[in-house]
Amino acid sequence: MKPASRVVREAVRFRGEVSALSPDDRRELFDRSSARDADVSGIVSAIIDRVKNDGDQALFAFAREFDGVEMSSLEVSRGEVLRARSVVDARTIQAMERAARNIGRVHRAWLPRSAQLEVERGVIVGRRPDPFGRIGVYAPGGRAAYPSSVLMGAIPARVAGVAEIVLCSPPGDTGIPSDSVLAAAAIAGVDRVFAIGGAGAIAAMAFGTATVPRVDKIVGPGNAFVAEAKIQLASVVGFDSPAGPSELLVIADDSANPVMIARELLAQAEHDPRATVMAVAIGEEVAKKIEAALVAALQSADRREIIAESLSSRGAVVWVSDAKRAIEAANNFAPEHLMIATRNPAAMGNQIRNAGTVFLGETSSVAFGDYLTGANHVLPTGGLARCYSGLSTLDFIRWTTFQSVTPLAAKRLSTDAAVFAEAEGLPNHAAAARAWENAT
Repeated sequence: MKPASRVVREAVRFRGEVSALSPDDRRELFDRSSARDADVSGIVSAIIDRVKNDGDQALFAFAREFDGVEMSSLEVSRGEVLRARSVVDARTIQAMERAARNIGRVHRAWLPRSAQLEVERGVIVGRRPDPFGRIGVYAPGGRAAYPSSVLMGAIPARVAGVAEIVLCSPPGDTGIPSDSVLAAAAIAGVDRVFAIGGAGAIAAMAFGTATVPRVDKIVGPGNAFVAEAKIQLASVVGFDSPAGPSELLVIADDSANPVMIARELLAQAEHDPRATVMAVAIGEEVAKKIEAALVAALQSADRREIIAESLSSRGAVVWVSDAKRAIEAANNFAPEHLMIATRNPAAMGNQIRNAGTVFLGETSSVAFGDYLTGANHVLPTGGLARCYSGLSTLDFIRWTTFQSVTPLAAKRLSTDAAVFAEAEGLPNHAAAARAWENAT
């Protein structure tokens, strides 16, 4: 067995100037979504087929195979949910309730509004946000329980006006999710809870089973299997984004405290061996100090094996010569979380276009955003911050467009509409438009 110090030093790697990274290292760090894991894809495809064909029986079987528990019921009773809230310690409940209040306040400020416009006299076009009827929230289990993910998924849905909220989370040894997850479900106003995890939970909510209702959209983070299930089921159900293992990129200059930067990197790396964390230092000396702080912090860190595996496979401390190149690296990386620990983080943050969420200054710990600021921690990973946004009330509504045309406006539109239709070879469209040429 390797000594702990050797494990640590082998884990902290890749230090160098960004432009000097090897093609393999650059591809691993910057092109994280370029290839899906064939093994994961095949396993998920088989799970989806079993749920589609066998419904509840497949879910009971998965509980035995993957979770090691024999289930008598997939649904967690309302009594169990309320019991969990009563037994979780008061200090934890207080923290959850504070988080819930802040999440509600932030997301109420982001509620979409109806709008309409008179485009021309007598021609009105409008757009109305309509909340979904039923949504599904996934809260991960496995290595740790995530009650925060319950709050982040369910509260914005409730604020948006969703009629019914369903939660799936893996069962523990007792056959139900952890008390903290259930307590969060009570606080967030979740309607129904199911002890189902992984890709099977995503498939169950997408197709519906005898027990699990079919939902309109699924939100929430998860591991590689959950992310893959979302991708494969995208034609069946809506979803937020294919969020996978956690990511953090930190931009730091010589004003940053290397110890604090190291702590932020370790915090995100402890989620999953597949997590990706990287520090982009402005200057080689800054990179060396962060690397040294990271090595020192990892020596005594809890969950060191998970962190070391994450750092060794997907971690990096690199450097660039100036702020412009740091911004370029961040936008190319498109991280889930971006921390800017520089003298003027706001000015640099204004130039970031590709990030799930940006933390301005080293005092703006990612941990605060994970739990208490009210911003959502369900965010795109794998470089998909280029085209996806973090979860918000917008994810729980669909837009209905409406339009009206008065008779006189129809008369004014008729000729040009007919000309368009004839140009496209659609004579019946043209006839429908010309029918209003003599309107009064």
